[in-house]
Amino acid sequence: MDCIFCDILSGKRDGHVIYEDEHHVCILDKYPIDTGHSLVIPKNHHERITEMHSDSVGELFSIVPKIANAIADATGADAFSLAQNNGRAAKQIIPHVHIHIIPRYNHKGTIWTKRVIEDDEKLLELAKKIRVKLT
Repeated sequence: MDCIFCDILSGKRDGHVIYEDEHHVCILDKYPIDTGHSLVIPKNHHERITEMHSDSVGELFSIVPKIANAIADATGADAFSLAQNNGRAAKQIIPHVHIHIIPRYNHKGTIWTKRVIEDDEKLLELAKKIRVKLT
């Protein structure tokens, strides 16, 4: 199986981790829709949320508010969007369950399709800023 998220979890690829517990990790999206766009990922590989046990789905979603608040505090976001896609037709790019937390800013508007490639220095600095808010 070739999975970018599994590679990040195993240390084969780098990821800007902002949160980690026994069953989950949250990383900054390398191609964010907006500043602070992050992905909450279960450590166990499942392609679709329907493959997960309902308790695991509940645990996954239960950590989102804490992480979203830290991201909003660190970035000054006015709001945030959540997204969770299942399958290619739903625009799931990486076949490993993940929840998008996308900060939103009043002065920028809400655009779903715009993506930029962030440089690693910016992502590293932002990850540190968010991690501080989670402690």
